[in-house]
Amino acid sequence: MTILVTGGASGLGEAITRTLAAAGHTVCFTYASSQARAMELQAARPGSRAIHCDFTSAASVEALLTAIPTLNIDVLVNNANGRIHKDHFYKMDADVFRSSFEHNVLPTLRITQEAIKVFRKKKFGKIVNIISAAIINKPPFGYSEYIANKAYLLSMSKSWANEYIRFNITSNSISPGFMLTNITSDTDERIVEQIKDAHPLKQLLQPMEVANAVKFYVEASQQINGTNLVINAGADIA
Repeated sequence: MTILVTGGASGLGEAITRTLAAAGHTVCFTYASSQARAMELQAARPGSRAIHCDFTSAASVEALLTAIPTLNIDVLVNNANGRIHKDHFYKMDADVFRSSFEHNVLPTLRITQEAIKVFRKKKFGKIVNIISAAIINKPPFGYSEYIANKAYLLSMSKSWANEYIRFNITSNSISPGFMLTNITSDTDERIVEQIKDAHPLKQLLQPMEVANAVKFYVEASQQINGTNLVINAGADIA
């Protein structure tokens, strides 16, 4: 299958791109600032294609939207995020929330719209959304804006699953626990150790483990639709 992975050149996205390409899929992946790594990844994986797309640039997003109909994709993996504003809620200006939605959520919605247009014509398609396990447990301090955006996308994923299954289009989500990636690389080492100690397995989730879950959804039956797979070792079992 031909798959578009947004934010697929670094961190979790890179693991997803590598895993899907290794499984024999044709992977188109976007990158914003990690051009050198994107070119290396493209060269290392025959059939893969790196596409520049910066969610904070309207022109860049428009260019991707124009390209999507030509890619003939079967699967969209919504993984990319723009900038994340980490701060306590009471300190955030209203413009932070407005800008966050514009640079994180809105591009994902528009990309998904274009993908669905392609899928409807093909009468087949899969959408896989990377969310966060923090939407079902205690959100970490300073991440209210990020987690709220993820909750919005999870709600959208359910709507896509319901509206488009009649066109043989599925929408599923994956909500990983804490991982050390480019998004969380500035987390204090003491906090990382606290997270490890509180983890049921006493070890952090690895990006490749999430990438394997993405591969499962990509290759799964269309009967699997509207789900949200939480990957956190059962930390929230009641």
